[in-house]
Amino acid sequence: MKSVITLIFSLILFTSCNTTETKISEKVIQEIDIPKLEALLNADTDTTYIINFWATWCAPCLKEIPYFDQLGETYKKDKMKVLLVSVDLGSAYESGSVHDAMTKRNFQSQVLYITESDAGKYIDLVSPEWSGAIPATIVINNKKGIKNFYEQEFNFQELEQVYLTTKK
Repeated sequence: MKSVITLIFSLILFTSCNTTETKISEKVIQEIDIPKLEALLNADTDTTYIINFWATWCAPCLKEIPYFDQLGETYKKDKMKVLLVSVDLGSAYESGSVHDAMTKRNFQSQVLYITESDAGKYIDLVSPEWSGAIPATIVINNKKGIKNFYEQEFNFQELEQVYLTTKK
């Protein structure tokens, strides 16, 4: 029953009108809070989630995002979803910095904005290995028992290798 509830909650995260969305042309930024993040991290699906944590002020983060977009495009027929989670503070979101970064760099992957300003509340939830530094990425496929955390910057070949190991 718990897994059914988790699955339903995860689906609500991506399809519901209950999330706050900001539309920029055809792109949407969704807000994600701690309960929704927890549901996503524990989703009982066979989809592989590649979740990258980034910020507008983080040059290595912005440098690697095109590789996440490329991965999503390359493997779009797979059961895989790339999510870009901004950890910018509320003022950056409200001022439009997140929107500007997304549109200026033409992000193709789904962008989420974490509403929790206390990073300590989500860092351990994502991974006890996470020092809080970004960029950081977690690759999850709970049906396959995959939960791999990386606190590093990726190039495309490294990121692709990380994903391909989940397909075995």
